[in-house]
Amino acid sequence: MTHTYNSRHKDGSKSYGGYANYARVPSHFVFKMPEGLSSEAAAPLLCAGATVYSPLKHFGTGPGKTVGIIGIGGLGHLGILFAKALGAERIVAISRTGSKKADAAKLGATDFIATSEDEKWSDKWNRTIDFIVCTVSSASMPLAKFLDLLKVDGTMVQVGAPEEPLPSLRPFAFLTKRIKLAGSMIASPSEIQEMLQLAAEKNVCTWVTAFPMDLVNDALQMFGKGEPRYRFVLVNQD
Repeated sequence: MTHTYNSRHKDGSKSYGGYANYARVPSHFVFKMPEGLSSEAAAPLLCAGATVYSPLKHFGTGPGKTVGIIGIGGLGHLGILFAKALGAERIVAISRTGSKKADAAKLGATDFIATSEDEKWSDKWNRTIDFIVCTVSSASMPLAKFLDLLKVDGTMVQVGAPEEPLPSLRPFAFLTKRIKLAGSMIASPSEIQEMLQLAAEKNVCTWVTAFPMDLVNDALQMFGKGEPRYRFVLVNQD
């Protein structure tokens, strides 16, 4: 794997990320931007968008499926958008509180679960979801209850990366429904190009706030306060 910055290409040269208008990179990592997709909207897709699109597509999100998205933030809001673009019948947004319920509905969610506001949420939604993408990075998340939401043969994919180990699970959390707990990280170049094309065709509109580069410190302060809804984009002036 070659990371965006401070990594090494196959020939040993270093990869450089940053905020330049132009960069020299191997053609394998260059993507054609479809018409109608702005740079500001496309920028978050190359990381957050790809991270949720890849498992959604790989595990068969589409018509007739009920998809759960845990965590409504930079990744989660794109998870809802791409689940809708891929044709999911129901999209269940799952968050700790109801503060983002209205946003989730605007993004395309058909249902909303606020886990801290309903003690019986896992009982009410037991065995109702085909596939879950978990974007949260908390090692204290109620993992066993999330798995309870899955139907028989369901899958949950973890894309958030807690620094601490995930909560422990009893074997019967998997055995009784033949469910799977998987992981995923970003996407292949072919998946990214496919995702960009889908975003253009289905008008997947990333929720971004653009800042000129000279206001980067303001953006960082707002980011530290948890204010992005749901991605900040820095724009170089001509």
